[in-house]
Amino acid sequence: MEVPVLLPKIFDHPFTYKNNTKKISNLNQGDLVVVPFGKKKEIGVVWDKIRDSEKKIKLKQIEKKISNVSLNKKIINFINWFSIYNIVPKGKILKMCLGNLKNFDNVKQKKKPPYKIKSAKYNLNTEQKNALESLSGLGNKFSVSVLQGITGSGKTIVYFERIRKLIQENKQALILIPEIFLTTQFTSRFKLFFGYEPAIWHSKISINKKKNIWLSVAKNKIKIVLGARSSLFLPFKNLGLIIVDEEHDSSYKQEESVIYNARDMAISRASIENIPIHLVTSIPSLETYNNMKIKKYKKTELKNRFENFPLPKTKVINLNLENLNKRSISEETIKIVEQYLKKKNQILFFLNRRGYSPFLICKKCGYRHVCPNCSIYLTFHKILNKIICHHCGYKSTTDKKCKDNDLLCDFSMYGPGVEKVFEELKIIFPNKVVKIFSSDYLNQKKQSENLIKEVSEEKIDILVGTQMISKGFNFPKLNCIVVVDADFSGKGYDLRTTEKNIQLYNQLSGRAGRFSKDSMIIYQTINPKNEVLKNIVENKIENFFTNELKIRKQNNLPPYFRLIAIIISSDTRENSYQGALEIKKKIAQLNHVQILGPVDSPIFKKKKMFRTRLLIRTDVKNMCQRPLAKILQMLKISSKIKLTVDVDPINFT
Repeated sequence: MEVPVLLPKIFDHPFTYKNNTKKISNLNQGDLVVVPFGKKKEIGVVWDKIRDSEKKIKLKQIEKKISNVSLNKKIINFINWFSIYNIVPKGKILKMCLGNLKNFDNVKQKKKPPYKIKSAKYNLNTEQKNALESLSGLGNKFSVSVLQGITGSGKTIVYFERIRKLIQENKQALILIPEIFLTTQFTSRFKLFFGYEPAIWHSKISINKKKNIWLSVAKNKIKIVLGARSSLFLPFKNLGLIIVDEEHDSSYKQEESVIYNARDMAISRASIENIPIHLVTSIPSLETYNNMKIKKYKKTELKNRFENFPLPKTKVINLNLENLNKRSISEETIKIVEQYLKKKNQILFFLNRRGYSPFLICKKCGYRHVCPNCSIYLTFHKILNKIICHHCGYKSTTDKKCKDNDLLCDFSMYGPGVEKVFEELKIIFPNKVVKIFSSDYLNQKKQSENLIKEVSEEKIDILVGTQMISKGFNFPKLNCIVVVDADFSGKGYDLRTTEKNIQLYNQLSGRAGRFSKDSMIIYQTINPKNEVLKNIVENKIENFFTNELKIRKQNNLPPYFRLIAIIISSDTRENSYQGALEIKKKIAQLNHVQILGPVDSPIFKKKKMFRTRLLIRTDVKNMCQRPLAKILQMLKISSKIKLTVDVDPINFT
């Protein structure tokens, strides 16, 4: 008997093996098997179809079946669909699904998951009850609904109640969150509600824990998984609901290795599983907003904060009228912050720039440090006394001989980073505890947990944070937020810059005043009359969406058109550009598409590789991935270049 077996490798097709029925009986699609591959033995999965081949090859024998665990047909269908849509080999996706688990032996599983611990009781308000009823009323078959609510309105409790009802029916639920570091606070809220901790799945979980969770999910012993993007590939036996929290967050887009948007693929998996999916957000992505507008997605809304606490007041400070004397914080801001500190409130200073200063320029010769591996300037980190590349991690000292003389360059620093703001605050408020909340300072899980705990226990007066702090955290005494540099200028290579700014500042304002009637967000800016800022301050986000959709439609951009980026990388600029020209000639045979480029990527050199881009634009209804994949598979690509395909790109660097 011939059996197709897909291996967790770069191949886009299963290999055909023989099965000795006397040795291995009842072999079905989805079973895990051990097979010889080259000189090694590999775990593979019995797939759905044998690959047609004109070559006559001596078939190898399946060695054994791994008992008591298998993938169901739905996840096999999901992997097949994912492969087609994102133009990724099936084997690479299977590798993600198996979670790099090399074997399934010696796994100690908990016999009885702790589902009977006493949990806290939550009383939903009328608006929350209506939202829950609306979501539950959609039934248990596939539908996409958006739970949209202002920050602090209690969206999490609503979908927790929705999940509680489902697991009583012996079904499973997956909660997707955009960032790993959100799991600590989220787990605490989960435990208060359900009375036990969720199974947590992300890249930092140990192999043994992953094996345990993987097998328990496959056997329906774990009911709820809280996870980052990769949890979407877990082998749920009886999945009943998917939640995508903060659905608008760009972190759902994986940019390395297998490139995909976890939110969009979650919708695909829900469709294949024939189960409901809830997208949760305070301000939706433009694609989600448009799908609500055309009635493709159902909208359920929470318009008021829980217990009717008001949104923060807003204050715009025009930095053009301030004499800052090389400082980042205005006198007016300091006076307002002092008033909040006197009331024992916590303050957040927000600046989305890591390090001390993004620009170091020699006063004499004008030299600026550039990364030798990437075409970007290096950022100075004072705490390390190093200049660092935030793309490849290159580090160096600032020492450089000046072109004008034999002395070292005398650098001026332009543009503050979080370290500089932190330094200023320690001088302005010497008696207050000031800490930085940034990825550079929270490299380890324990550091992140400790800092969050200190904020929650009111041991910190002032936080200085980057974009990390805007997502999902709940700090009861945080009642004043200062945006140090509210910049809405954006960058020309990202068509979603304005959308991201709206979402970022809305999320940020939601961190303040969750349990207070007196809270404020201060925007320090050199563009006080900016239209985006005006929409945020006046809470007229609908104006932005309406206008942005008009612009996108006029310019043939998403969500009305589909974009597929092809990035050609090489160790020389010439090879990269020439490779792009040759690939463009080959894919020109595609019907009903426009091919733009080739052009240098905005960051044309990254990790020592020069990068050239092609952009395919087609009508959103035209599924051109299949014919494109066939052309790309037939290409004889030079070993001097690397080809990357990004379907529905959100980053154009």
